[in-house]
Amino acid sequence: MPEPDPGRTADAPPPRRGLFAAGARRLLRRPGALLALTGWSLLEAAHTFLLGLAVARALDEGFLRDRPATGLAWLGVGAVGIVAGAFGTGRVHRAVGALTEPLRDLLVERVVGGGLHAAVTPGRTAGAAGAGAVSRLTHQVEIARDSFAGLLMAGRAFVFTAAAALAGLAALHPLLLLVVLPPLLCGLGVFAASLRPLARRQRRFLDADEALAAELDATLGGLRDVVACGAQERVRAEAAERVTDERRAASALARWGATRAVALGLGGRLPVLLLLLLTPWLLDRGVSAGALAGALTYLLQSLAPALESLVHGLGGAGARLAVVLTRLRGGPTDDDGPVRHRPPPPSAADAALELRAVSFSYGRGAAPVLDAVDLTVPRGGHLAVVGPSGIGKSTLAQLLAGLLRPTSGHLAAHGPVTLLPQEAYVFTGTVRENLGYLCPRPVPDAVLLGAADAVGCAELLTRLGGPDAVLDPAGLSAGERQLIALARAHASPDPVLVLDEATCHLDPAAEARAELAFRARPGTVVVIAHRISSARRADLVLVLDGTRAVAGRPAEVAAGSALFRDLCGGWDAAGGSQPAGPLGDADGVHAVARAGLPGDR
Repeated sequence: MPEPDPGRTADAPPPRRGLFAAGARRLLRRPGALLALTGWSLLEAAHTFLLGLAVARALDEGFLRDRPATGLAWLGVGAVGIVAGAFGTGRVHRAVGALTEPLRDLLVERVVGGGLHAAVTPGRTAGAAGAGAVSRLTHQVEIARDSFAGLLMAGRAFVFTAAAALAGLAALHPLLLLVVLPPLLCGLGVFAASLRPLARRQRRFLDADEALAAELDATLGGLRDVVACGAQERVRAEAAERVTDERRAASALARWGATRAVALGLGGRLPVLLLLLLTPWLLDRGVSAGALAGALTYLLQSLAPALESLVHGLGGAGARLAVVLTRLRGGPTDDDGPVRHRPPPPSAADAALELRAVSFSYGRGAAPVLDAVDLTVPRGGHLAVVGPSGIGKSTLAQLLAGLLRPTSGHLAAHGPVTLLPQEAYVFTGTVRENLGYLCPRPVPDAVLLGAADAVGCAELLTRLGGPDAVLDPAGLSAGERQLIALARAHASPDPVLVLDEATCHLDPAAEARAELAFRARPGTVVVIAHRISSARRADLVLVLDGTRAVAGRPAEVAAGSALFRDLCGGWDAAGGSQPAGPLGDADGVHAVARAGLPGDR
């Protein structure tokens, strides 16, 4: 996985970009959806305008004048408006969906990028960083998407419905506006005044939610150590405190939500009461009975429901959206406030990777997987990392690639890093698209095919049909997928490559060819060794044995690490390897019959 910023160390803060501006740009790139939303909303508004007007005309010009046919005709007009409005409402939901998904995609991109940075930010535990990112990705992004959709629906509905209803009241009689408009504005004012306190309490609730997620993540990560140390009661008390904090934050948020009832009472219920109380006064000044009935229709069927949707939508979804967007666009924080970045120690001028007393553990209180590792990999160097399974080799690879951050110590990667995991990723697309996936700009086919040939993938590409052939990942074996991923990494411009058992599904000869190709490629290579032969081909070796890390040239490491000598099967005094011979018994008879055996004529 390429690191986003070349030359960035683990201590550098992430760039902050305007999330609101980026979201607005994405929405403006969909003018068709915006125009569709406006058009269908106007159709809904026409239904609102016709409904109250039809009721008033049906009474004044029809039923009250003993003209039932005219009255029914006007009611028919209102019914047609209802059908048209329902049709428009269905299309509005489609337009809102077309505008919501781009925002969600933007938020996911920002959360993933922020989570990767938080994982390499000093002063923040890996568990807390990962849990905060998980909370943002799985919970807060969905809150933002749903809140934006609800806010868009509620705000749009209120604007168009209120405009249509007020226009209808003015068309019936201007005095009706004098009765309805002042309490409506008062209700909106009370509601607007409550938005900031609601947002603050929503922010506290989300803080408590992230803190609880971090606490539970850390507890689960170090559960065996908790049990071994007999710290169950202490851990339970800390988790209970987090749960209590979240409950209190939720209660405070609910209490402030009561202001929405006041706003609804003023803006939605008081106009109805005033209209009934002032009926004699209005009738004396020329307001007809039909106009009063039409005004009540506008209030009860359109304006009050629209105001209720706005208050609940903006007061709940709007406050959540503002808080979540503020959190997602900001830098990483922890329970004690903003993270303070420490200046990194001086770096070696010719180093590609530097580790100074780097330690890492999964969760607070857990035993370290890596403990005080010191390592410098020079530019253009070839490092092999060896050790038993489960000793922390893949953890080290993720630290080097920036997917995890050290619990303590300093780690610097001088240049973008590409990580090739054991399970190679191949997607449905052309061969060219798969090979150029890590290249920021289109790469000539000659370069891509040259990379494929270097790692031993040329024959596979020919069999697949060339650069324009479409790959089916399910139709490729694990080894074939690894060959394509190796060619992709070889073609990438990133100067540092980390191969985490990325050749484990290849035979030894194919593995050797791929590693030699990466060694000949300009740049630095780190190989998490699957076979000990990888260590014999490397300039430097890092041995992880669970108690200490030994690094140096192969001969030096062999002299200081019994584990490495055991893995290699022996090491002579001159520093040369003594690889195990071919399969066979003491008489030299090979256990596997095949052509080309020694002495075979």
